Amino acid sequence: MAGAPPASVATTRWVTPARLRECATCGQFQVIPALAPGQRANCLRCEAVLRRCMTDPLGRALALNLAALSLLGLALLMTLMTVSTAGMVRTANLFSGPEGMGRSGLWPLSAMVLFTTVLAPTAKLLAMTYVLAGLRLARPPRHIRRVYALVEKLRPWSMIEVFLLGVAVAYTKLIDLVHIDLGVALYALFLLMLTMIAAEAVLDRQAVWEEMERRGIPRFDIDHAAIAATRPGAGAVGCETCGLVCLPDPDHHDCPRCGSALHARKPNAVARAWALLIAAAILYIPANYFPVLQFVQFGSGAPSTILGGVVELIDSGLYPLAGLVFFASVAVPMLKLIGMTVLLVSTQRGWTARLRDRSRLYFIVNAIGRWSMIDIFMETILVALVQFGAVVRIEPGVGAIAFCAVVVLTMLAAEGFDPRLMWDAAGRNPERRAA
Repeated sequence: MAGAPPASVATTRWVTPARLRECATCGQFQVIPALAPGQRANCLRCEAVLRRCMTDPLGRALALNLAALSLLGLALLMTLMTVSTAGMVRTANLFSGPEGMGRSGLWPLSAMVLFTTVLAPTAKLLAMTYVLAGLRLARPPRHIRRVYALVEKLRPWSMIEVFLLGVAVAYTKLIDLVHIDLGVALYALFLLMLTMIAAEAVLDRQAVWEEMERRGIPRFDIDHAAIAATRPGAGAVGCETCGLVCLPDPDHHDCPRCGSALHARKPNAVARAWALLIAAAILYIPANYFPVLQFVQFGSGAPSTILGGVVELIDSGLYPLAGLVFFASVAVPMLKLIGMTVLLVSTQRGWTARLRDRSRLYFIVNAIGRWSMIDIFMETILVALVQFGAVVRIEPGVGAIAFCAVVVLTMLAAEGFDPRLMWDAAGRNPERRAA
């Protein structure tokens, strides 16, 4: 543990109860001691963070989520950017990019951009606010546990910060081509990003589940004393959604706290990850071969691939931005493909070496995949704004669909893989059978 607060703070009501937890990274069962605000518990075996205790984790998170909702509403209603050239003016908002992709016939890309920039952030903030506000009621509704489980699913797909980087790249490409005015929505999105980061930082996810339990929301009583006395091999299962360690019950196969289906390990994790990874590897070839956009000026123009866009930034002297785009759009997808292959092969071969390093590799692969959407978001802004008829226009290319599919498939592969299987296969969890 780290970061012990003063003794006076440790006596507040935010001190967490001691609980048995299964590490979601290595699968070891261990008791997390009572924590005071500012303290953190790490896994004794793989050093993964098991719990962070925060001061007033529910009240602060509610205030920040309400502020984020207000900023999101402003961003949805106001203009993002305005460009003009030769007396012609174009404006864009958060919906303009998906609309532009739809007009070009790229409906799958349009739906994905709309989901990650509008629908997922809105649903996540609304659900989180609903849960935290519901817990302040005299009789909280029981279904908020299901709503909070939805929040956990939406987290990786809410990409406001990635979208803002895509806007920054688009701005550098447009600044020498047209006159640009930044809109209120762009500033609102920047503040929204900071507010959402702060809301995640002050939130103790386990505190939300414990407050639901304290308020009697679960339908079944949870015997924490019996759970704490559970020995490895007794069949205990850690819930993937809320983290509760549950004892085997032939009559109930769902978590008594959150209602999610219980599995000792993610079902068919290796086979499913392989299928998604192979599909992503196949699509990675057309994603880099076919153009992602085409710049047309006075009736003529040349298509641009992902690497071509990096070269254009280098030619313009924008070396840091070129490095960012290269890392996000070329290096990250390749790293995910290679990294996931290493993890899957090592699991199936039962490698025992460097388990901690491979667990860290999984964490990196799972965290960075979403940043590859920078190129897609940049393209949606360009397509929405640069439509000046015969003078100049930008059209999306089919390579963008393949590239977006690579990003989504690698994200799903990483989310579907269970890192505990590496430790099982190495014989470190004898109570579990290897994959």
